[in-house]
Amino acid sequence: MENGSLQAVLEAVMARIFVPVEASGRHVHITKEQAMTLFGHSLTPKRPLSQPGQYLANERVTLVGPKGEMENVAVLGPERPEGQVEISLTDGRALGITPALRLSGDVNGSPGATLRGPRGQVKLQQGVICAKRHIHMTPETAKRMNIKDKQVVKLQVFTARPLIFDDVTVRVSDKFADFVHIDYDEANACGFQNGDLGRIL
Repeated sequence: MENGSLQAVLEAVMARIFVPVEASGRHVHITKEQAMTLFGHSLTPKRPLSQPGQYLANERVTLVGPKGEMENVAVLGPERPEGQVEISLTDGRALGITPALRLSGDVNGSPGATLRGPRGQVKLQQGVICAKRHIHMTPETAKRMNIKDKQVVKLQVFTARPLIFDDVTVRVSDKFADFVHIDYDEANACGFQNGDLGRIL
């Protein structure tokens, strides 16, 4: 078997067993109206993200809490129906905010914060969360692994400081690509580096 063919077989086998891991830094999602208030225009894409249709915007905001603020916070597009801030628990302590531990989009009853842009500011009454670790998965992969949407699994990560994450929620959609998402607190705990892989137990 030629080296190219062997490599292709190896990659196919690995794709059936492992899921790529990504560390998700602090970022915000905003509505079209909020973008106009903050920047005077809609979001403009800088580069695509791993999830189809999602992108890092050129625009940045300052995140303001009761005890401090963080500048140059990433904004992800496209615009959403409701504003949302995703930070780590460590970020929350620096800002004086205790973020709700939630899956993205579940913001009811969560704390608020202020977003400051070059043209204005937006005060969110709710929306500050610490995203629960989760796995984005296509229906094809979920079927192959016999996993259902919202199923909670254990995930072994093969990193510089290998460990097993419990309470990992799988989110299944034909709009997703297969990736594990952890925040930087979790990434630092396991010594994560780009290219690391995880395996569902």
